[in-house]
Amino acid sequence: MVKQAISIPGASRQATKDKAKVKTGGVRKALLGGILPLVLVIIWEALSRAEVFPAYQLPAPSVILSTIIGMAQDGSLWSHVGITVYRVFAGFLIGSLVAVVLGSVVGFYKKAEHVLDPTIQAFRSIPSLAWVPLFILWMGIGEPSKVTMIAVGVFFPVYLNTVSGIAGVDRKLIEVGHMYGLNAYQLVTRVILPAALPSFLTGLRSGLGLGWMFVVAAELMGASQGLGYLLVVGQNTLSPETIIASIILFAVIGKLSDWILKIIEERALHYQDRAVQS
Repeated sequence: MVKQAISIPGASRQATKDKAKVKTGGVRKALLGGILPLVLVIIWEALSRAEVFPAYQLPAPSVILSTIIGMAQDGSLWSHVGITVYRVFAGFLIGSLVAVVLGSVVGFYKKAEHVLDPTIQAFRSIPSLAWVPLFILWMGIGEPSKVTMIAVGVFFPVYLNTVSGIAGVDRKLIEVGHMYGLNAYQLVTRVILPAALPSFLTGLRSGLGLGWMFVVAAELMGASQGLGYLLVVGQNTLSPETIIASIILFAVIGKLSDWILKIIEERALHYQDRAVQS
């Protein structure tokens, strides 16, 4: 007996409408998010042209834009942005992997928590800049010290959220898994990890944000390229437009990277019934 597929025109039309609605909602959110920055830039430009702010302290947005365009035209912008993105990505990857391994061990085993967690929490209290001279002494001023510095910053929020997510899994879910005869591996992959996923993804976003903060400290360690290096150049040459251009580039690229992680988070957690709808 051959079964023929039945197409339902109404269902396909509804699916098309839903996709169009998602795209429209995304554009609407992007436009709403851009209103405040646009208003601030317009006010800033107007006040600068009215000479409310001294140009040697706070140049106009048009001057900063010209600085960015000039660096893009001579090619220096792409090398600075590229090396900074590489350092953040490498540090984020290393820090996240180590955090997931240690966080999983501490979250699953109570004895491991008693042994490892107090020491990790003590290291978390150390200010980021305190690591700079030690990493320079151990690894020099090359890329390893910079990437390690960023990895340290990424590690702690990812670790804490991983431990919190695993420890916060509803024990009733685990009991249900036992009732259905799941072994240890199946229990971890089918119950514990999916339940801990929201907390883990939040940790990744927090870790990425700290990675962008730590890269500035990392690029103070004798760097000759990078957005953090541009900050130092702007300070030494008394060029506020270079300093503010670097800050804006940090903000834009950091926001784009967080936006990518947010999309991954929304798709991974599409099954959640959230109280606040867009």
